[in-house]
Amino acid sequence: MSKGFKAFAITLALLALVIAPACRPKKPTVAPSADTAPVVPPIPPTVTTATAQPVTTETDFVNPKTETVGVDTLPNDIEELNRVAQARGYIQDAFFAFNESTLSADAQSALTSSATWLKKNGQYNLLIEGHCDERGTEQYNLALGDRRANQAKEYLVTLGVDAGRIRTVSYGEERPFDPGHDEAAWAKNRRDHLVLVGK
Repeated sequence: MSKGFKAFAITLALLALVIAPACRPKKPTVAPSADTAPVVPPIPPTVTTATAQPVTTETDFVNPKTETVGVDTLPNDIEELNRVAQARGYIQDAFFAFNESTLSADAQSALTSSATWLKKNGQYNLLIEGHCDERGTEQYNLALGDRRANQAKEYLVTLGVDAGRIRTVSYGEERPFDPGHDEAAWAKNRRDHLVLVGK
């Protein structure tokens, strides 16, 4: 084959590729009737790229309605109020080791939770009752209960609760929470019991 014939054949092939689509018969277009709705091609989905979100803190998720308990959601009866406040953990008792008046880490944690609630609910005052187990003399336990109650008061004041809202009293061994005579009962009786009182 000569070079001229090859060039002619290639040119002819290219023309066939270009002309062939133009020569195909066109599909008849049908005008939409009242009975048929026009066909709309589907919309391609949009692709979004992830953008960096700002770092959130724990306070970003706080719901103010659950943080502050309003007066209208608490009972008006002071005894029922104390039952509800203890059951919900708004105020928590602080427990002590035998013959101790220093606050343990658990006692500090309980008082910290109580202080948080008290600062948000300034319409209530607080009575801290110092209690002891039955071991020791009555006078010794009254003094120990007094030291325990005052330790809790001082701690609450350092956390921002107004000292004028807090009173203390010692009951020593006179009002046990558990009447038993073993360590399990004594551990429940060595406490500062927090009681809400009206202003």
